[in-house]
Amino acid sequence: MGGSLMSKPEMTLQGDTAEGPWLLRPLTLRGVTLRNRMVVSPMCQHSAVDGMVQDWHVVHYGKFALGGAALVLSESTAITSDSRVGFADLGIWDDAHVPGLRRLSDFAHASGALFGIQLAHAGRKAFSEPLWEGGRPLSEEALDASGLAWRRVGPSAIAASPEWSIPEELTLAEIDEIRGAFVQAVRRADAAGADVIELHFGHGYLLASFLSPHANLRQDRYGGSLENRMRLAVETAREVRAAWPEDKPLFARLSCLDGAEGGWDMADTVVLAQALKDVGVDVIDCSSGGLSEATRRSNVTRGVGFQVPFAEEVRASTGVVTQAVGIILTPAQAEAILAEGRADLIALGREMLRTPYWPAEAARALGQAGGFDLWPLQHRDWLAKRQGALDRLPEAAG
Repeated sequence: MGGSLMSKPEMTLQGDTAEGPWLLRPLTLRGVTLRNRMVVSPMCQHSAVDGMVQDWHVVHYGKFALGGAALVLSESTAITSDSRVGFADLGIWDDAHVPGLRRLSDFAHASGALFGIQLAHAGRKAFSEPLWEGGRPLSEEALDASGLAWRRVGPSAIAASPEWSIPEELTLAEIDEIRGAFVQAVRRADAAGADVIELHFGHGYLLASFLSPHANLRQDRYGGSLENRMRLAVETAREVRAAWPEDKPLFARLSCLDGAEGGWDMADTVVLAQALKDVGVDVIDCSSGGLSEATRRSNVTRGVGFQVPFAEEVRASTGVVTQAVGIILTPAQAEAILAEGRADLIALGREMLRTPYWPAEAARALGQAGGFDLWPLQHRDWLAKRQGALDRLPEAAG
């Protein structure tokens, strides 16, 4: 990745000149200001009914907004009924989904947070079991027995792995329809009060499979060269940007390495990130892997902060704002990533599940004046009162 990674690109973002810990500085993207640099990463809950928000989602997302996060991103939210990761995913393919999503955004706003919706089409990896049931692909027999319409589709008739059925190769007309479904989903997201859209272009789902030379063997304008394989992602981002309000930011999640030998790599990611920036994408969310089941055990070495170098390289090479994710555990670790110019935002997933008040705890750990400022008003004084009592205990003086 080279020595250029340690040089911070020349970017001026609101918050760069602020004082205090980087993790606690606000960041303005277009007309939206994040209160700090902490983001809740999308995490599938497999708890919706026909794509509809349930009480579970209100509590699940609400606790993160109460916990001090700047932006709460929804789970992968399906743009069509047959594009879900699992049958119980959130959906945004029908106007009937809007009121439930509005509940989530309204609660986030009332709690001082922003709410974003990750739009996705699972493609050839549509319809799998919840993780707690094994996470395996649902068989064609199980899908037929469900009585629900389903289709696995991809750029080419190549299965994600032997466990998956062979997808139908999309026609040019069907590709146009999918881009149109993204645009319709964006309009519903705006009606639901979302502040941010994230396009899911990673983890082996539909748009990522078009990027891959292993999954995409097309001979038309959507296959072959890097430019052609990127075409659907760039076209989708351009059309979404045109439909999304100008003052609201657009994110894109990429698998910076797809995990396959000879597959999508960092050089490809930098080219795509620049192209996405050119059509109006504001933030690149830097993840990795997921092209197929086999790539779960491939050449992406996992460890603490293992994906931060991807965010760092994209940022240094293109100047685009980046979001780092992947085994970021402590406030000190997150603060160092930002202070060293390796990323602009920190996304946490499973660590937020463990500690929904991680952002509020981070503010205290980094010495924010007042100590409990990121806690909800209804909690703040109780915690401050207890802390004052603890500070007066003889043990504290010793």
